[in-house]
Amino acid sequence: MQADPSTVPEWLVLGVLLGAGGSVLVAGLFVVADRLFPADQQARQVRDGGEERRRAELREYLQAIDEQFAENHFVEGQHVAFYLPKRDVAITFDARAYYRIDRSPTRPVLVEHEMPGVHLGARLPFETPEVSLGPDPEQSADPTLQAFAELGLRQTATLSEVKSAYRDRVKEVHPDHGGDEEEFKRVREAYTMAKQHAS
Repeated sequence: MQADPSTVPEWLVLGVLLGAGGSVLVAGLFVVADRLFPADQQARQVRDGGEERRRAELREYLQAIDEQFAENHFVEGQHVAFYLPKRDVAITFDARAYYRIDRSPTRPVLVEHEMPGVHLGARLPFETPEVSLGPDPEQSADPTLQAFAELGLRQTATLSEVKSAYRDRVKEVHPDHGGDEEEFKRVREAYTMAKQHAS
């Protein structure tokens, strides 16, 4: 017996229909899941929002130290976040751009997206004035960090460093030397806290 070539076996038709239906169902699930849980888009928004926040902080810091700058500038063929024309300094978030610019006369500064803008001064290759742009979120959360910061110390400071820093600060802020009573009180409280946590 020979099979009729014009008829298609039922199992083949059923398999093709089930495969097509399953593919449509899976594709539909992906579309629905992408709309309900847009993970890539949310991550991109968080990343972009973080960079924008850091750019705003860097901009605020550069304005506070009265430094001229250009944003989104090209230097040595590389795109940088900020360029300081008077100093020939390029500030970038991109490590590749940093290393390419490093081979030129322009002085590059690499900053991380997590670095608060007020810390830029420590990275700049020139002397910067001390400015206060509000509380550092990392320090405001921890009273011990605040205490060491009030004395101008790192949290790893020794007891003798704490005592020395306290004596220096008291000379600056003591009311008998023209200082402010509230600031003097803050320095004394910081000293008490820092003494307890000194290494």
